[in-house]
Amino acid sequence: MSLSRVALLAIVIAIGLALSGCFYTNAAQVPMAKTYPYTEQQRMQAAHHWQVLAEHEAKGILQQHHLRATPLYLPQRQDHASGEFARGYRALLTSELVSGGAIVKKRPAGAVTVDFDVEVVNHSGRGFIRPYPGVMTLAAFATGVSVLVAPSSNAGLALIPPVAMSDVTSGSWTAVGNEEIIITTEITDNERVLYSSSNIYYINQGDRRHYAPHRVPQPPRPPPVPRVALDNQW
Repeated sequence: MSLSRVALLAIVIAIGLALSGCFYTNAAQVPMAKTYPYTEQQRMQAAHHWQVLAEHEAKGILQQHHLRATPLYLPQRQDHASGEFARGYRALLTSELVSGGAIVKKRPAGAVTVDFDVEVVNHSGRGFIRPYPGVMTLAAFATGVSVLVAPSSNAGLALIPPVAMSDVTSGSWTAVGNEEIIITTEITDNERVLYSSSNIYYINQGDRRHYAPHRVPQPPRPPPVPRVALDNQW
């Protein structure tokens, strides 16, 4: 890079820093939007992930000393929102609790109730979402390496470095998506909450029926055939 380009870059950075300082010292008519610190959130897209959640919740329940010797009852979900997750998670949580030494009863008499709730959240109008940290740098670096190692006789070898790097890192990448779920597991005794734990996950849009089948858009019904048309056939 030439000295003139370095000087230009330094000027741009200096102006940017100066403007950022003015941004915080000058007044604003409304609060300015600010991003949260970087965090990660898992995507739930397999029945095995339901088991991981069941293991986590069973461990949390059994760590409560006042619940270890308390009989637990997990009711069958009969509401309109009951889907594959409700049936699967109940079975998995029951298995994990029994395996951990909990007292699980088939009837509610003399037991506290273990239940859960699923809230599906659909976002719209999010706009641009910054990609996974390091993606841009990795892509630029991989492209640069591929150019450096590309022989003039076989440009196909240039694909090896970026492909190798993507193999190393792609296992932890996934799309953000607009569908999320909040799963809350609770233990109640009459009107008293003895245990409550909530977890948030991304889900695939097509998997909404697992968690809230009543919120899955239904295909439009075909219009009824006019009776006059039927009469004319005879």
